Amino acid sequence: MKYAGIKYCDIANGTGVRTVLFVSGCRNHCKGCFQPETWDFDYGEEFTEEIQKQLLDSLKPPYIKGLTLLGGDPFEPENQKGLLPFLRRMKQEYPAKDIWAYTGYLLDRDLVPGGKRFTEDTIEMLSFIDVLVDGPYLEAEYSIMLKFKGSANQRVIDCKHYRNTGEVLELL
Repeated sequence: MKYAGIKYCDIANGTGVRTVLFVSGCRNHCKGCFQPETWDFDYGEEFTEEIQKQLLDSLKPPYIKGLTLLGGDPFEPENQKGLLPFLRRMKQEYPAKDIWAYTGYLLDRDLVPGGKRFTEDTIEMLSFIDVLVDGPYLEAEYSIMLKFKGSANQRVIDCKHYRNTGEVLELL
């Protein structure tokens, strides 16, 4: 798996101060995407053990609330396979830190058994995610007034609630 970039001490992609990992690879190709270069699965650098250690080290300070996964799309099958071992390790080392993820796919349609991005890794990957922002970016529904999402159709979902009840609970 490749990644397109990392932002440290970010405050725009989730609550609190966060480390943000931009993965490479996305098949959605949303019109008006703010990072179309990340659609290419070969864009960026390899997600090496060294990079993973740097990410984990960046989460150590108590003022860092957690990790955010962006893209590209973390839920492309190739990215799920690459991210899952890292997420296991992160939650083992920092169980109190939260994880946000952004995907152009819909949680209750595409990331469920039979869904177009469901893999053998999806359920476990979702088990580590606290907040999922789902849905494709729709340029016509963009508003600067939206909090933590780019277009009005996207949902900011409480994943723990979803895991426990099967119901999508939007936080914002």
